[in-house]
Amino acid sequence: MKISRSFCGRVLLLLVLFIHEGNVAFTGTYGINYGRLANNIPSPNEVVRLLKAAKIKNVRIYDADHSVLDAFSGSGLDLVIGLNNGLVKDMSNSADHALNWVRENVQAYVPNTHIVGIAVGNEVLGGGDLDLQSALYGAVKNIYNATQKLQLDRVVQITTAHSQAVFSNSYPPSSCVFKEDVFQHMKKLLELFTQIGSPFCLNAYPFLAYMGSPDHIDINYALFNPTDGIYDEKTKLHYDNMLDAQIDATYAALEDAGFNNMEVIVTETGWASHGDANEGVATPENARTYNYNLRKRLSKRKGTPRRPKSMLKAYIFALFNENSKTGATSERNFGLYKPDGTLAYDIGFPALKSSSTSSRLSIKELGLQSWHSSYISVLTACSSALFLFLRS
Repeated sequence: MKISRSFCGRVLLLLVLFIHEGNVAFTGTYGINYGRLANNIPSPNEVVRLLKAAKIKNVRIYDADHSVLDAFSGSGLDLVIGLNNGLVKDMSNSADHALNWVRENVQAYVPNTHIVGIAVGNEVLGGGDLDLQSALYGAVKNIYNATQKLQLDRVVQITTAHSQAVFSNSYPPSSCVFKEDVFQHMKKLLELFTQIGSPFCLNAYPFLAYMGSPDHIDINYALFNPTDGIYDEKTKLHYDNMLDAQIDATYAALEDAGFNNMEVIVTETGWASHGDANEGVATPENARTYNYNLRKRLSKRKGTPRRPKSMLKAYIFALFNENSKTGATSERNFGLYKPDGTLAYDIGFPALKSSSTSSRLSIKELGLQSWHSSYISVLTACSSALFLFLRS
């Protein structure tokens, strides 16, 4: 009996859906944002090799570029793709457009490309475009409905990331609430995310907080260095670093809004290694300190003072310095890597090796360990299913 490729793909997709029933879009605690606003960074295929060598499985991109989706095919890496802000209004206005977008950018690539999430817009609420804010809920709803219709909703998680501009009065952490002008839109989103099991995604930057108030913040507190920290009188909780305080402020705002059980995931955090004259703390030394200490913090697999049993998960911003980004010099210098694949500073990751060198590396050196085995298990299960089908 002749079996078509499309049938094999459907069988494998069904197996993945079964195996990952109730799947969350983040494995472990550490992830990376793979931004590509640059004209001099490595190709997507080289990036996949680099991520494997660094043993970084969780990856976020800000669009659904097909060259990236192709490069990630068969890699075993977990990918969250982005629906950028420029598409949000269209997706909100047309359920058909949302369905086509999911069909073309997700269904066409899974399961070979392990797309585990769609981030609908980025930092929309709290921004200056009121029409965009009004459209966000409709876009999220239509994209989610599209994944349901295509039977992808059990493996593809729908989220949207927020900046700290959505909060009012976040110090001390227990006092944090959502701003009144975003609350109406935020509440609808949170109600939907509660129904579909999505987390609250937070872009949190102690770097920016320190830059905004250097006279009132101890830089050691921002960098995870030893410090007296702060004490929250209301909750009787002590904080020895700013990132934990920012996350717990988010939990306080969620609880104030009536969403006590929603998880917070950090979708962006980092420290710039170079900056303008007025960005004196943007140095390689400080960037290394922040990211090295953050990596140690995440490796402990623990929660925050307010949520000690909820393991902190974070995507680092960013993989590369991006020379096409606008704004202050710091915006172009958040990368762990320089555009040529060498390290911007050393926190224990390898530099990009040439293709000829990479081809001689062992599976262990490439970091294809436990998560590689999981991927192979899926392929094995598919093969078994096809074998049983052929016998029937």
